[in-house]
Amino acid sequence: MTSFDPLEDTFDYTATPDPVRPDLVSAYRGAWAHIAQPGTWLTGAERVAVAEETRRARDCALCRERKAALSPFAVSGTDHDCGDGPLPKAIVDEIHRVTTDAARLTETWYQSLLADGLTAEAYVEALGVAVVVISVDRFHHALGLPLEPLPEPRAGEPTCERPESVVDGEAWVPMQDSRRLARQVGLPAGPPVPYVLRALSLVPSEVHAWSELSDAQYLPRDQMTRFGDGRAGIDRAQIELVAGRVSALNECFY
Repeated sequence: MTSFDPLEDTFDYTATPDPVRPDLVSAYRGAWAHIAQPGTWLTGAERVAVAEETRRARDCALCRERKAALSPFAVSGTDHDCGDGPLPKAIVDEIHRVTTDAARLTETWYQSLLADGLTAEAYVEALGVAVVVISVDRFHHALGLPLEPLPEPRAGEPTCERPESVVDGEAWVPMQDSRRLARQVGLPAGPPVPYVLRALSLVPSEVHAWSELSDAQYLPRDQMTRFGDGRAGIDRAQIELVAGRVSALNECFY
């Protein structure tokens, strides 16, 4: 008996005028399956709700007002345009701010979320889900395609497993020790693991999910130091030019 895969008909680009590589289709289906599963600290329903809020934030009136202000903290109010899902207000605020005004987040704001009862672990997991959704949705926007419907959440409980060798004080959130994380993600243990990878390492499953998506959308990790390699008809210099420009436009700081 063949098992039914509810995601096998998702991300169908056969009718699009631009060809889409099969590895991207596979990566996006894997990302949607990852979102739907119970996570480390959030249930499948909570994870899908995070994905919904990531999309909803773009049309949130409070977020637009904050974005237009000289400082987002000059705008009073805490009620975002959000759904009636299972998420506490602190996670809703996290996702809306990360999605719409990430360059102006502060550690004081992050600490206020912890004071409201949000844990660092839940913060990191929600961030991991949001990053996946934003990455996939921006691909669709770039091609002028409608967004893929979000997956149905899977039943089950979070594992609540915290990794060993967690280091405090190097960033707002705790992170894994660089050498231990290197072994987990298949990088050499000698040089320090980049912070862009360590940022989500308090919840290792989110590191793996982000890495698999990045391998398809950008470059596989084993090609990072092979500067002569190209991809999809463009060389490495052109890839980095595009990546650098996108980072600048998105005000990426890492």
